[in-house]
Amino acid sequence: TTEVLGEESSGGPSKGKLKPRRVQGDAEGTGEWSTLGGYFEALEKSRISVNVASYVGQGNLWRCVMGDSFDRPTPAQIGEMKALLAEAMEDGAFGLSTMLAAGPGYLATTDDLVELCREVKRLGGIYSTHIRNEGTSVFDAVREAIAIGERAGVPVDIIHLKVADQRFWGKMTDVVAMIKAARKRGVNVQANVYPYTRGNNNLVTILPPWAQEGGSERLLARLRDRAERTRMKQDIQEGLPGWYNHYTAVGGDWSRMLVNGSLSEKNRACEGRTMDQILALRQASEHPLDGLFDFLIEENGSIPTIFAHHSEKDMNLALSQPWCSVGSDGLAHATEGPLRRGRPHPRSFGTFPRVLGFYAREQKLLPLEEAVRKMTSLNAAKIGLRDRGLIRAGAFADLTLFDPARVIDKATYLEPFQYPEGIPVVIGNGEVTIEQGRHTGARAG
Repeated sequence: TTEVLGEESSGGPSKGKLKPRRVQGDAEGTGEWSTLGGYFEALEKSRISVNVASYVGQGNLWRCVMGDSFDRPTPAQIGEMKALLAEAMEDGAFGLSTMLAAGPGYLATTDDLVELCREVKRLGGIYSTHIRNEGTSVFDAVREAIAIGERAGVPVDIIHLKVADQRFWGKMTDVVAMIKAARKRGVNVQANVYPYTRGNNNLVTILPPWAQEGGSERLLARLRDRAERTRMKQDIQEGLPGWYNHYTAVGGDWSRMLVNGSLSEKNRACEGRTMDQILALRQASEHPLDGLFDFLIEENGSIPTIFAHHSEKDMNLALSQPWCSVGSDGLAHATEGPLRRGRPHPRSFGTFPRVLGFYAREQKLLPLEEAVRKMTSLNAAKIGLRDRGLIRAGAFADLTLFDPARVIDKATYLEPFQYPEGIPVVIGNGEVTIEQGRHTGARAG
């Protein structure tokens, strides 16, 4: 009933060197805005069925001031980012969100983030972070997240906590121990997970960060340059200090990369195939990485992909921690209409019923009541959302009625466009929005 948005990229601000954003909804909701408040106004005008909360994305702040440059910001430019952050929080953002493994997040130092989070602290918000490295440097990355929270005095939520490199599978015990130790000394650090062992990203993340400076045109030019290709191959295969390398995280195994986005007409047959199959079909390159580079050129540098990079045992350990909530990390999709696009990760359709049906009922990893808490009151409390997430007099009536004996996810990696079973009624702000599995037309969000 409530969607929390804004990981790294949010509906605003979009000003300075970042172009204003647009929404495509009903006629009265379509428009252009430059602030997060403008985004919220556009949503309200278009009328929606869910509630929307948002962080302000660090990527927005950085791009507004720095554009696509990889230069270090001056103290004055960090000050500009802080002013934009304050504006967004005054517009209603619950805090700052980062994605530190790529893009503008990769450029931000720990000190940069502490400085921004001091502004978050002043305004009573939270720091939500996709950590810098979920694989070979996962321990350093978790340590950094804790340090930012401790130095700035803000609560921290680690987004989709995982150990996403096969060389470190089984090490979630160490990650959990680090977080417990921080909590014991008074740092408010929590986390969330999605109940799948595959993550959704983009094939372009296999390229080292330097190759992506300057935006898509510069990226494509580098992909066409033989000398730049040679340099990229070396960095991809050998890695770079501090960079989370998706290629080595799956052991260089192309079969663990499933292309799940909408592709050009030329490559439509590649949708829903793994990269080993796609490279075999193409048969045009001497080296598999050359095949990847050519594929990216043909798709303008963007190919959504599912990576099989973490283990069930580690995910279960994280999910079972009392301070770890459930979040989908998903996108808005539907089985028909304009929101049926690409071939999304099944988490967009199945996250919460999967926890209730598979992990609570079938696997008995969690009691049902604890599973419900992890997706309702725990999520609401961590961002400071009041009067939602609990059933009590005076609270907003956001209610989901499910059959605990039947509720289950149906979406799969190859057939994701399937709604779950066992959820007959959803009520948003007191209005029945889903009845017997069908939308009533209510838009009370």
